[in-house]
Amino acid sequence: MTLKSTPSPTLPHWDLSNIYPGLDTPDFRDDMDTLEIQLDEFDAYLQAHHIPGDTPPLIDLTDLGELVEIVDGYLARTNVLLRRYRTLETYLYAHVATDSYNTTAQRLMSELDMLGVRRHQQTVRFQAWLGGHAERLPQILAQSPQAQAHAFYLQELAAQSRYLMSDAEESLAAELLVSGALAWQKLQGTLCSQLTVPFEQDGQDQTLPITALQNLRYAPDARVRRRAYEAELEAWASVRAPLAAAMNGIKGAAVTLDHRRGREDALHVALDKSRIDRATLEAMLGAIQEALPTFRGYLQAKATRLGHDALPWWDLFAPVGQVARRLTYPEAHDFIVTQFGTFSERLAQFAQRAFTQRWIDAEPRQGKRGGAFCIGIPAVEESRVLCNFDGSLDQMFTLAHELGHAYHNERRGGKSMLQRITPMTMAETASIFCETIVTDAMLAQATDAEEELAILETFLVGATQVTVDITSRYLFEKAVFEQRERAELSADDFCDLMLEAQAATYGDGLDARYRHPYMWAWKPHYYSVSLPFYNYPYAFGLLFGLGLYTIYQEQGEAFLPRYDALLANTGEGQAADLAAQFGIDIRQPDFWRGSLQLIAARIARYQELS
Repeated sequence: MTLKSTPSPTLPHWDLSNIYPGLDTPDFRDDMDTLEIQLDEFDAYLQAHHIPGDTPPLIDLTDLGELVEIVDGYLARTNVLLRRYRTLETYLYAHVATDSYNTTAQRLMSELDMLGVRRHQQTVRFQAWLGGHAERLPQILAQSPQAQAHAFYLQELAAQSRYLMSDAEESLAAELLVSGALAWQKLQGTLCSQLTVPFEQDGQDQTLPITALQNLRYAPDARVRRRAYEAELEAWASVRAPLAAAMNGIKGAAVTLDHRRGREDALHVALDKSRIDRATLEAMLGAIQEALPTFRGYLQAKATRLGHDALPWWDLFAPVGQVARRLTYPEAHDFIVTQFGTFSERLAQFAQRAFTQRWIDAEPRQGKRGGAFCIGIPAVEESRVLCNFDGSLDQMFTLAHELGHAYHNERRGGKSMLQRITPMTMAETASIFCETIVTDAMLAQATDAEEELAILETFLVGATQVTVDITSRYLFEKAVFEQRERAELSADDFCDLMLEAQAATYGDGLDARYRHPYMWAWKPHYYSVSLPFYNYPYAFGLLFGLGLYTIYQEQGEAFLPRYDALLANTGEGQAADLAAQFGIDIRQPDFWRGSLQLIAARIARYQELS
């Protein structure tokens, strides 16, 4: 493996100055004030057209021209409003995510949340009105170029209108969201980002942010990994009561609203938001279930290599094999850009721009949230990437993954805000693809068996998390929703359900004495107000991305324009229809089995080298 190094002082923090100069500047405040004015004007527009209204409209709604005018007016206003709202939202979140002690950002985020309630209420009002005129929608689309350009959005909005409560109930639910479920979500984020743990390392007593402690799961010393695991469990136990309350509050609110809206269950909402059906989810989960013994074989091989009869949780992420040295950030930068260039020059140039223009916040620090993400900023048509870089192969793969999300955002440039709304299932496509490019390059350049083993290990750790662990998260959340319908759950209940889900998926691949009962406490996905079952889409993304990568290997450069077109259009179609453009039937288990076989081949190679 050849890595070219360039000098760099410290791990970068991202630059937000071209969005707004600061939180206390006139530019930022002006946009907040302008957003409120736009919301007022939007309310007036809806009221003028009695949307949905409890009095007869002043216009003749049998007149197609009037209907077209209303729809066109809504689309134009919504796209403008959303562009400003999403820019403000991502800018504030960029501050909160990197510094949860920033009370100014927290206050402004709360102010924006209140405006977001109004925006949501406006959408719901129009959705109810559109649902009442759904039979006229084909005529509206035929008469309006703007409506036709947003046909998928309008059709989806009308179809989902059947799950709305009354206007008054939806309005109340939106207002209570800020002081209810959203407040619980923020509590979980604040607790987790500010949690610190005393830990002795290299003879020195330290106080580590929980994210830094969790990074020790990759430490080369097994004693450090075990002590970090034990310290982490103690840390989560210390905040388990408020986190259990937060989980109960969020899931309880979701259960109540789902019943009121006529949903079958919480999964019904998630499937519609993912733009897939139950047949697709069952086909994918069924294929994963068939493959679980293969993943357990990998875990058992790893346990044997590390000297265990069964693998304890603290060694789940342990490094295996040898890489000459840990990566510096400049090395990761150079390697990613170079390998992206083997796919397309456009992708390489894009990644270089992200690095040089400081779109990336890489330094782990107290107050910064763990994990990684990418956010798009519409006003400047850019993205920002958060990671917690520690020099591991895993972190380089994570960085490539998040840059894939950023590239996906770039390909949707020029689309309206409503045309960009992409479900999580399709949102992982470019990220998995970019991560696979880098992984394959690392494997191809491995200089010996130990280095190849280390690279395979990094890939398989991630693949196992996105299949086996994601399935355990799905089972856990399913059980939580089922039990929350009857009563609140205690922290012990959550721990028991988590251990049961891990037993059902990891099986004998992990030591039953040493699993992780507090995985529910720190994963922010369980606390998402807007998206229940924030888990299975990751498995979808991994396996769909691997399937696309196989097609790319077969087609070469002819694949590139079709791939870019897919990324541009992920907000304008059902997942099954978008996949069908590549001859993929996601409702059949054979496609998912094919992607899983690619992982199985790497597991077989891992076992051969172990």
